[in-house]
Amino acid sequence: MAIQLEKGQRINLEKSNGSKLLNICVGVNWGAIEKKGFFGGKKLEAVDLDASCATFDDSNRALEVVYFGNLQSKNGSIRHSGDDRTGDTGGDDGLDNEVISVDLSRIDPAVTKIAFVLNSFQGQDFKSIPFASIRIYEGTATQVKEVFATYDIANGPNFAGHVSMVMGVFYKRNGEWKFNAIGEPTADRELKGTLNSVINKYL
Repeated sequence: MAIQLEKGQRINLEKSNGSKLLNICVGVNWGAIEKKGFFGGKKLEAVDLDASCATFDDSNRALEVVYFGNLQSKNGSIRHSGDDRTGDTGGDDGLDNEVISVDLSRIDPAVTKIAFVLNSFQGQDFKSIPFASIRIYEGTATQVKEVFATYDIANGPNFAGHVSMVMGVFYKRNGEWKFNAIGEPTADRELKGTLNSVINKYL
């Protein structure tokens, strides 16, 4: 059974049978905004959220960034499924709109931290988005083997007025990978600023 993550919770990356998780996915699911149209009709406003991740070494030096403009790390151990610029338009379909896949067995040995962030590309306030959540699971972008943890990021009042957030950080300690569920909004407007906030506050 998946662990319901709370902000600031740290977890070991182990499956229910005690074995280590190596093929990890971080998926983000969100919905388009429904607004009233002319003559009482309904109009959908596209929502373009961008899931991104950055790798760091022991000195907190940024090594690589994987995002919609760079869909995989140099050695292919981290892959992005591609940019979703709309969100779910017919209600929550239960599927992730963007997925970042990580093969921890192939990560560059210099990498000791992997931070995941979310940005609203068009500057739409998180509060206005009907639903948005992340989940961590074993598998691939198209196949979920076992959901390890879920984290609801849409219902916290602290996200109102923000367009950027830090989802969480994978970090390596004593040779084992762990995950810190951060779930904190930042005052940044774009990816570069969000990653600077990660370095200054969350590593």
